Amino acid sequence: MQIWVDADACPKVIKDILFRASQRLDLPMTLVANQPLTVPPNCKIRAVQVPPGFDVADNYIVQNLDPGDLVITADIPLAAEVIEENAHALNPRGELYTKNNIRERLMMRDFMSDLRSSGVQTGGPAALGPRDRQEFGNALDKFLAKHVKPAQ
Repeated sequence: MQIWVDADACPKVIKDILFRASQRLDLPMTLVANQPLTVPPNCKIRAVQVPPGFDVADNYIVQNLDPGDLVITADIPLAAEVIEENAHALNPRGELYTKNNIRERLMMRDFMSDLRSSGVQTGGPAALGPRDRQEFGNALDKFLAKHVKPAQ
């Protein structure tokens, strides 16, 4: 299993949690973004810079992941594609997207998009706070405990 990170909008604190988990479990991790990224010196952690463009990073992740991989993203359409590929998607607030909840998330996303395009001010998500970081860490630990054997 490998961890993929939709890194353009992933908060630094979430990346730091992921770096520690990757190192602790000796788990490969790839961060994908359309801008240069800095990663810790570790042969299991790499950064891939893709060209700028709509969904270029998302497409790279979907084309390169394997079933069972974990993708960290707040991008709901990307999460839906990941699930279609029999992989897993976790958002930076600790919510695991599943076959059971992704359709509802897509419908809500589309509804909010329609509201915004009609001129309604919907605001964005709240800033990532300490509780969100804790929930992400807990969800990541729970997922990894279930799906990854610790390095020997």
